[in-house]
Amino acid sequence: MTGNRKKKISGYILVCVLTMAIGFLIVLQIKTTAQTGNYAGGMISLAQAQASAAELNKVKYEKEALLEELKSLEDQVKEYENSATDENSILQEKNREIEKYRMASGVTDVTGKGVSVFIDDPQAQPGVKQESIITYNYELLLVLVNKMREAEAEAISINGQRITAYTEISLAGNNININGVATAPPYEVKAIGNPTTLESTLSIRYGILYSMQNEYGLHVSLTPEEEVHIPRYSGVISFDYAQAAE
Repeated sequence: MTGNRKKKISGYILVCVLTMAIGFLIVLQIKTTAQTGNYAGGMISLAQAQASAAELNKVKYEKEALLEELKSLEDQVKEYENSATDENSILQEKNREIEKYRMASGVTDVTGKGVSVFIDDPQAQPGVKQESIITYNYELLLVLVNKMREAEAEAISINGQRITAYTEISLAGNNININGVATAPPYEVKAIGNPTTLESTLSIRYGILYSMQNEYGLHVSLTPEEEVHIPRYSGVISFDYAQAAE
């Protein structure tokens, strides 16, 4: 693609230079013809008149040939310009495709409308040591993420950790590891998508948020947002066994 583009640019420059040169020659020939007919004294001989007429016919013929070549070169310039425009359109479309897959894979920051869900343990009784309910029931976060995906969320994060196809959510001691990063309550789960669809899916009676509140006693709140910011996946994606199929 790069070599062809360089050739097209070089050809475009060459055509432009030739076009300018031919235009200059046309002007020069016209001036030369005008000067040939200007004789001192205003009277010219028959031989001179015949020679001038022949020269004029020759110049006219050359001028017409140059004009035809000029038109041909101008057509080539237009072809190069149209080709460059088409090529730019293709590149722009490819870039849009690449950006779409970058967003889908989670390797770029994204922003848009969506919702924020805040989850925290109930307040502990004075003098009573209370284990974190959400930590030891971390599968609730998995269910919440799946419900967001069912509601066509386009990007999800938990406490700033982007959820991707490579994300693991697992219990590690007194913490929940997300993307290998230890996290602890409270949890803020963000999703980009249609706020109405997300809210209705998550807030349905006997749904995930209802269960968190009424069965586990967690403090839960959902807020529709006009602008949700979700960071890129911070891990490293590598393939040791998978490769593109031919």
